[in-house]
Order: sequence, then structure tokens, then C-alpha cells
Amino acid sequence: MTVLGVDIGTSSSKGVLVAADGTVLATAVRPHTVSRPRPGHVEMDAGLWWDEFVSLARELTASGTAVDAVGVSGMGPCVALADESDTPLHPAILYGVDTRATAQIARLDAELGRETVLGRCGSLLSTQAVGPKILWLAEHRPEVTARARRLYMPSSYLVRRLTGAYVLDHHSASQSVPLYDSMAQEWYRPWARCIAPDIELPLLRLPGEIAGGVTADAAAATGLPVGVPVVTGTIDAWSEALSVGARHTGDLMLMYGSTMFLINTVSERLLVPQLWSTVGVLPGTRSLAGGMATSGMITDWLRDLFGAPDHRALLAEAEASGPGAKGLLMLPYFAGERTPVADPDARGMIAGLTVEHTRGDLYRAALEATALGVRHNVEAMRAAGADVRRVVAVGGGTRGGLWTRVVSDVTGLEQEIRSVMLGASYGAAFLAASAIGDADIDLWNPVRERVVPDARLRSRYDDLYDLYLRLYPATRDIAHALARRQHALADDPPR
Repeated sequence: MTVLGVDIGTSSSKGVLVAADGTVLATAVRPHTVSRPRPGHVEMDAGLWWDEFVSLARELTASGTAVDAVGVSGMGPCVALADESDTPLHPAILYGVDTRATAQIARLDAELGRETVLGRCGSLLSTQAVGPKILWLAEHRPEVTARARRLYMPSSYLVRRLTGAYVLDHHSASQSVPLYDSMAQEWYRPWARCIAPDIELPLLRLPGEIAGGVTADAAAATGLPVGVPVVTGTIDAWSEALSVGARHTGDLMLMYGSTMFLINTVSERLLVPQLWSTVGVLPGTRSLAGGMATSGMITDWLRDLFGAPDHRALLAEAEASGPGAKGLLMLPYFAGERTPVADPDARGMIAGLTVEHTRGDLYRAALEATALGVRHNVEAMRAAGADVRRVVAVGGGTRGGLWTRVVSDVTGLEQEIRSVMLGASYGAAFLAASAIGDADIDLWNPVRERVVPDARLRSRYDDLYDLYLRLYPATRDIAHALARRQHALADDPPR
């Protein structure tokens, strides 16, 4: 058995060919960038998703290896509206990093009731929600919604192009607030009719359920055999959690990437206004999740700002800076913040700067800011009744060691790092393998190392965390005033 897994991410699309025992036979990557046409707008051409899938599939199967099943995943929740011919009508609006629909969130909160939405959907309306973004399109791009008949995310769009099936997995649907009833686990038609009256919502399936077989047209485009089963797939972070075995109650996945994502598997639905309660990927499971709007995005920004060719020199200088970054404290809200702050107009802050500080100190402060944000999310999860017993780290930020050590030292949490760190594409391949046979992710991807917190640093980071919690409310009004100026400049740029 050989399976193909493809993930459409924020900064690249990745594909992997995997043998029955989990051995990686081949990988391929297609880097891409998002479009940021205005502050708060983060978009991507939905047609690119299919083009890059075709390119990856052809490269990975060029040697003639037969593929027995296909798994897909992608960033989300996204909003890509298409007409009755499945032609995308506008650039896809991405997940919570796109903050354009704040006015629509406020209006829906007033009309539907915040607590009513939380009780029915499991999460409050936020920049992560699908419904407000559809309303934004209806108000600002009425020519789009007038022709829109279908709603896609990256995984569901690939399934449609591969099989002709118009489906979406329950997990992705559960993030489509307020269109999905998390208790009944079905679309909530009364609210869907109000928000998207002309859109036919997709059929709901489990992420690992076979959606259909590769059609003749898709086979001609991709080189895959006709009839090969394709699973429904899901959102990338949940596929990534599966790729490293974070699937049991009490497991917490930390995804180190451009943003930081946290997924805790829980035994029951927990309603927490500051976090996202969703349907899990595996049957009968639930998740409590959090997401930071930036993490690696800040270190990339610093690398570019300093003109460094890569991160290696900066990591070495951050190591030398030492715990506490020589008295610096950063708020990592450089693109607003998702959880647990839920403030799209929050802004980044660097406190304690002096002329003696170096770029290594700033880089260290950025790593510690992410770690402090992780601790804030974990403490919110625990306060809600979640059980965090085991932490599994995944993502590009786990390479090099310093970032994961800083997170363990700040949070006091030990982290597992698995042998295969390919992420969501590997999880998608695992879902495909499980759909047509038996597969065990712990055999596929065993633990490679453990990151243990340094107990000697606990009190120092406890003090820093206290300052971190105080800095945001102390500067929030100023940050909001500056955000209003930024929005005004975007609406009427200086001549």
C-alpha cells in the first residue's frame, strides 16, 4: 500500500508519498505567498490550490509508484465562494489572520446573541468564523455573492476537483460559526439561510471517510489512476496533530509555524468564550483549540529587518542573550490576536528597550513572547476544565532546539518531538491509509526526543508572565487608538 498526502498551507503546499508502514518515500513542496491587499485582509487565489496539487501529484508519482489512496488537508476555516461550475469568484479569505469582518461580527452578535451562538456552535463569533466573512462579501462584493452557489475550503476544493463530490468534514464545519450546530453535528439551516441564502452547503462527512474516487478528468490532470479513493480530509492543524499522535484525551499539540496553534483533545464539549470548541477529527472526539495570530511570523520579520540570511545567527545570539532577554518583554500581537485575547486591534509591543539592547535580545524576546502566549492559552484551557497531560510539538519551529526549550521553560511543560515532522501532509496520508487498511500512528511516527523544562528558571519566568499579563490591559487603549489610525490610512492613504 502506498498513499499520497497533500496539504495546502499558508506559506506552501506540501506533498508526501508514504508506504504502508509509515516510511516516507518522497516529499515535494511548492512555496507560495498570501496576498495582503489592505491591513487586515489576508487572501489567496483558490485556483492555486488545485494547480499546486496537480504539480505535487505529478512530481511524486513520476517514478511510476502506484497510489492506493489520497489524503488532503488545508488551512482553515477559509471562505472561497464558487459559482455553479465551481469557478472561484474571488480570492479565498483566509482563517483568523484575516480580520476584515469585525463589523459583521458585532452585528451578528447583536442579532443572534453571543451566548446563544456559543451554546449552539461551541465557539463565539471571531475573526476565525466563516459567517461574518460571507456577510462581508455580501456587503462589499455583492456581485460575488449574487453568483455564489458553493462554499469551499482548500481540502474540500481538492476533493471536489478530484472526485466530483461536494463534501466538507464535520470538524471544518464546526469552525464555520455560526452555520453549524455543534451539539446536533449538522448545518444549522435557520442561520445559514440568513447568512448564505443562495449557497448550497456541502454534505457532511468524517475527515477519514472516503469521499469518492478519482475521476477520469482528474486522472488526466494529475496522473493518478482513475478510481483511486480520496478521503474527505480536514483543516491542516488537526491533520498535523494526528501526524504526531496527539489524539487521546489530555493530549495537546503545539504547532510551531508562522502562527502558533494549540489543540487539546477533550472528553466532552467545553464552552469557553476565549477559545474554540470544535468537533474532533476522529469519531467521537472533541477538541478545545487556541491560535495565536503570529509566532514564527515575528522571527521572520526580525530576520528580514536585520538583513540576516537565515535564522541560525539570530538563534545563536538569542541563546547568548539568556532568559529574560536582558530585561525586554514583547507582546506578540503583531497581527492582532486570536486566543485567548480575541482582539483583532491588539498590536505588538516591545517594552524595556534601551540603546544597549541587541538584535539577539530582540530575537530572544520574540521567542519568549510566543512562549508566554502559549502559557496564556494553556492556562485558559485548564481553567475551562481541560486536562493537559501530554504535549507533542510539531512544525518547522521545532528545529534547532532553542524555541522549544524556551516554551518548555516558560510553560513548565515537557514536550515530545516525533521522528517525522512533515506535518499536515503526513497526517493526511495517515487518514488515507486508515481509510483503506490498518495504520497505527505511533508505529508510523515514534517519539524521537523530549524537551524537559529547566526548573531553575521557573520563578524568573513566573515573574515575566505576570508582567506579560499586565502589559496588554495597560496598553490596550493606546494600541486601539493606533490601530484606528492604521485603518484610516488604509482607507485614505496619504498622497
